[in-house]
Amino acid sequence: MRSTRIVTSFIKYNDQILILKRSEKVRSMKGLWSGVSGIIENNENPIDRAKIEIFEEVGIKEKEIKLVKKLEKMKIQSQQYKNHEWEIFPFLFETKNDNIKLNWENSEFKWIQPKELKNYQTVPSLEKILVNLL
Repeated sequence: MRSTRIVTSFIKYNDQILILKRSEKVRSMKGLWSGVSGIIENNENPIDRAKIEIFEEVGIKEKEIKLVKKLEKMKIQSQQYKNHEWEIFPFLFETKNDNIKLNWENSEFKWIQPKELKNYQTVPSLEKILVNLL
């Protein structure tokens, strides 16, 4: 079975969290809502990749975020990708900057109450990850 290591970060602003809709230009999970995510490259430290992805995908700089919580890696499988396992490294950050500048990887963003996540079509296990972070 193939395995891919991924960071998934939620960004909290006041009592809301940021979710992103994956664009049609990405390779996987097109059109689904997610946190800020990206593939961990080589022996890269997951927290470093999380900060890079936050800047690349939403334009928030490292000095504008504060790590609130991180979880141990979680293994997730998707019906969409048979014989593939995703190793997710989850993070929760806080920011005082709600000015989002999307790159090509996402087509929309929303600030929502955490309990509203169930109303969105998301990448696998996103709600479970969020519940464990909160």
